[in-house]
Amino acid sequence: MRSIASILGAIAALMLGAQGPVSISLQQALEMAAQQSYSVRASVLETEKARHRVKEITAIGLPQVNGEASMSDFIDVPTSLVPNFFTPPGPGVPEYFAASFAVPWNVTGGITVTQLLFDGSYIVGLQATRGLEEQSRLDLEKARADARNQAAKAYYGVLAAEEGVRLVNEGIPLLEKSLREVEAMKEAGFLEQTDADRISIQLEQARAQKRSFEQQASVARMLLALALGVPQGTPITLTDKLEVLLNDPMETALSEQGFDAGSHVEIASAKTLLRLQELNVRNEKMKNAPSLGGYFLHQQVWNGPEFDPGGTYRFYPTTQWGLKLSVPIFGSGSRYHKVKQAQAAMDQVELNRTATEQRLLAQSEQARTAARTAFDNLRTAERNMVLARNIFDRTTTKFASGTAASFELTQEQGNYLLAQQTYVQNLVQLLMARADLRKALDLY
Repeated sequence: MRSIASILGAIAALMLGAQGPVSISLQQALEMAAQQSYSVRASVLETEKARHRVKEITAIGLPQVNGEASMSDFIDVPTSLVPNFFTPPGPGVPEYFAASFAVPWNVTGGITVTQLLFDGSYIVGLQATRGLEEQSRLDLEKARADARNQAAKAYYGVLAAEEGVRLVNEGIPLLEKSLREVEAMKEAGFLEQTDADRISIQLEQARAQKRSFEQQASVARMLLALALGVPQGTPITLTDKLEVLLNDPMETALSEQGFDAGSHVEIASAKTLLRLQELNVRNEKMKNAPSLGGYFLHQQVWNGPEFDPGGTYRFYPTTQWGLKLSVPIFGSGSRYHKVKQAQAAMDQVELNRTATEQRLLAQSEQARTAARTAFDNLRTAERNMVLARNIFDRTTTKFASGTAASFELTQEQGNYLLAQQTYVQNLVQLLMARADLRKALDLY
């Protein structure tokens, strides 16, 4: 199911922009949900964010260029006291005199280029970007699997509820016919009002059960629209038949299929997280290593008594380049403890990976047992429903011939309605169990 056929992708793409009625099979519903459900679309945006985050990290090691410009006007030019080197010392001669060495107007413009030459943390960060991309891809894959699972459950829910409506509809005309016959016999004086009331009660119970199934079908259709990412109220026609899906050999064989933990998306995600945490430990260790960067600076400076840049007085250049080496020497143990924290976090992630694998094994076995049990229960409920229908039909014939009382007829009708309800409940349980088993085996 995970592979998407081109024709299904084309159908899903057409449905994405469609606002009118939708006619869809189960497989098409799964692929449509995997493309345009709200959760998948949100995950796609998260993947886009991760892609740009990777580019942001990569750009740190590329040349960085910054421009700067400034202009200033001294309303009061700074004045300083300087020793009197010009007048010989003597009586009345000041030892210092006031002097101004600045001009009112200053304009400066420049450009700075910096380049990271070596940084261990950056090298580890580049390695981690591949893990980030892989993690975002796995998150999107998991979101699509969850969307397919939700779409399958909603699709099954609609079919099961509509099957319940169909089964109840089979018995309502018989009850309506029996009620008319009882009313006629009551008018003729052969039966009492109590006999008619019993059948009326049973008829109302059948109609109530029909309404209940119809409401369940309506809710399931709303959940299906939500899973498909289409507006509520969109007419959706299901083209697959319940009997075909129920007896699909691939679905019935699910309970015998083994569990491959190595290919499960959650295990792959746990392994990726472990890899990222290992890189985090290396990153904390590399923070103890020196880092080296280079820079180049060029400025043009103008000064003048009046604001006339480039006029009487020209711009004077300043050009500089250099290297900056940073060497961690002593951090009072803070870097050591950060490394220990990262190692402890890595051990936690490793423990979580093992726990995830064991949990998935248990869940797959639990889902497999639930599917087998639900299948057996459905077959039992189906046989019981057929028996209840046969008993009800025979009792109806006896009642029409006067050899069975109305009490017997209503009792057998009640048993048949209960058998129908039990059958539909077990049908839903089997379909949901199969959907859960497929998800546990990571086959969506």
